[in-house]
Amino acid sequence: MEYFYVTIIFCIITIIVLKFGFNIKLKDIKKIKELGYNKDLNNIANKFPENKEICEKIVEKLNNKTVKIEENSESKASLYIVATNKIIIANIKDTFTRIQTIAHECLHSVQNRKVLLFNFIFSNIYIMYFVVSLILIFFNIGEQYFNIYIQIYFLLTLIYIGIRTYLENEAMSKAIFVAKEYMEEYKNSDITHEEIDKLVKGFEEINRIGIPFANFYLITLSLVKIIILCIIALI
Repeated sequence: MEYFYVTIIFCIITIIVLKFGFNIKLKDIKKIKELGYNKDLNNIANKFPENKEICEKIVEKLNNKTVKIEENSESKASLYIVATNKIIIANIKDTFTRIQTIAHECLHSVQNRKVLLFNFIFSNIYIMYFVVSLILIFFNIGEQYFNIYIQIYFLLTLIYIGIRTYLENEAMSKAIFVAKEYMEEYKNSDITHEEIDKLVKGFEEINRIGIPFANFYLITLSLVKIIILCIIALI
């Protein structure tokens, strides 16, 4: 029982330390939403082609000739699915960040396929293990092994965070440069260098807040699941 209390305290302290370490502030999160729908920046971004055309040009630039591209207005987020080698573009027409978001998913499509497949398989195992552990602990099945269930999940969490943050941070850090390069090469006399610079500065501001928050959110969500398992084990 003491083990569960120690684990809960450790996770909570880790979350608090990371909040200060990543400098996470609620006002900054609100700022991301406000900046993402900036009318002036959106008007500039609207001068560029539709999302699918942008995606096709960027994957061509990245020399990816096999990936499939699909627009899905019902999808909540744009993503690259390694199992089907497909980029799904969500409904992101009303925000200037769409160009960088598309570049992000295109970059995922050219990352090391073995690492991507491992992440895909491991992520599903990770989710299933949490569900199974939750059921076993909730119904008091193998009570003497509860601490082992959680220790194994903790180990899986470390692996999951390590791989996921590596893939996401690489794509997030490179996306702004790929998006900028695409915009500079796009042949359209209506778009000036000054306007492209404004979009890039907008991307930089979004990334300054968004990248640390994405890392904080991923780690916090994983630690909260460990806390949930410990709390149920104590009940």
